[in-house]
Amino acid sequence: MARQDFSGVPDFSGAPAGAPAGAPAGAAARTVPALGGTATSSALFERAKKSLAGGISSSSRLTSTGPHPYPLYINGGSGARIRDVDGNEYIDFLAAYGSAVLGHAHPALTDALTGVLANGAMFGTCNVPEVELAELIRAMVPCADLVRFANSGSEAVQGAVRVARGHTGLSTVLKFEGHYHGWSDTLAVSNRPPEAAAGPYAAPHSVPHSPGIPEGVTGDVVVCPWNDPDALRAVLDAHRGRLAAVICEPIVANNACTMPAPGYLRLLRDECTERGIILIFDEVCTGFRTGPGGAQALFGVVPDLAVYSKALGGGLPIAAFAGRHEVMAALATGRVKHGGTYNASPLCATAALVTLRTLADPAVTKRIDDTGQRIMEAVRRAATDHRVPCAVQGVGAMFQVVFSDDGAPTRHYRDTLRVDQRRYDTFRHELLRRGIHTNAHGLACWFVSAAVTDDDTDRTCAAIDEVFALLR
Repeated sequence: MARQDFSGVPDFSGAPAGAPAGAPAGAAARTVPALGGTATSSALFERAKKSLAGGISSSSRLTSTGPHPYPLYINGGSGARIRDVDGNEYIDFLAAYGSAVLGHAHPALTDALTGVLANGAMFGTCNVPEVELAELIRAMVPCADLVRFANSGSEAVQGAVRVARGHTGLSTVLKFEGHYHGWSDTLAVSNRPPEAAAGPYAAPHSVPHSPGIPEGVTGDVVVCPWNDPDALRAVLDAHRGRLAAVICEPIVANNACTMPAPGYLRLLRDECTERGIILIFDEVCTGFRTGPGGAQALFGVVPDLAVYSKALGGGLPIAAFAGRHEVMAALATGRVKHGGTYNASPLCATAALVTLRTLADPAVTKRIDDTGQRIMEAVRRAATDHRVPCAVQGVGAMFQVVFSDDGAPTRHYRDTLRVDQRRYDTFRHELLRRGIHTNAHGLACWFVSAAVTDDDTDRTCAAIDEVFALLR
């Protein structure tokens, strides 16, 4: 079968596709077959650019900066496999950015949602599934005395920050450099700032994520380096009495799955408690997929508020923020306002119920973690065998491969500025040619769904070994 046609994109490996680097021309390919062409995706992208801004509906779908110059158009999926419009099949580790945690077209979801569609998907009123869902979240999440629903992670972050500000009467929020909390103005600050604009390491500048964000918004956001206790205490001291909240991604999913240093989340909890600051965990990515209780259960640290989306809906748009009764009380009484016509519609709430009832079984999330750990170990083994320095960081359910010069993991955002993005682009591109679908952006992470089979895992591990031979 012909290899994918990527419109003249160069082969960065310097070796024949499918052969180890340094192998002679005509060397036999390894075990993982290549796919067919993607000309229909290319043509659709050219068509889309005439009516969609940039040809896309989300900036994260822009892939022109890597070796693959246009997005793939996916028109079907089942389990852990997806198919593009040219008929190529991929094992999917993008998993709708972690949302499709049970896999695609899961029978329980399909059956439940078919019944809701037949009865009415949206009324804009209170409904029974939202109550059952809130009760289930309370049972699963350590900090969740009260729950409120939204439609996306960005919206839920806005809601949590508003509640924290309403509870404390303060407006300034501390976030960490490199942590992503959605695209809305509220916290779209210093996600991936250019080094020239980022300012001093210990006291980073508040850099807007995009033009169009007012200075008045960034002025209410203080930025701190991650995993640095001394820098944290210095920033907290410098803004004593002004901070409504500290927010973080417990695992920095959107910047290389950087892990918290041992004890760092506990330090955050202790410092916030001592200073009367609301601690918010952004669990949009970690929530439920890392275990029934999410990151706060995984690390044994309970925040005041937590934000959820992605895996919550199993592929449908729903989000939530939840927290201690004392903090959520202003929202419960209506003193702090929050609304949304589509919040917890019967369709989305039902999808979330089915998903969380499945993930509430620790055996399911253990299976996800075990599968991911096998793949992470395959990367480490291939890196050693082929002498390619890299770090594999995260947990089994969500992880990333980082090509650092010395193979060391990242500890904070500025470490990610030194990793070899070009090598990651080649890594991702070559995996794609072998039917392994991952995030196109080298600082985002792999997501493992519950639908990944042993055969899927074996094929993925074989492809990884092939590709590391090319990277050598």
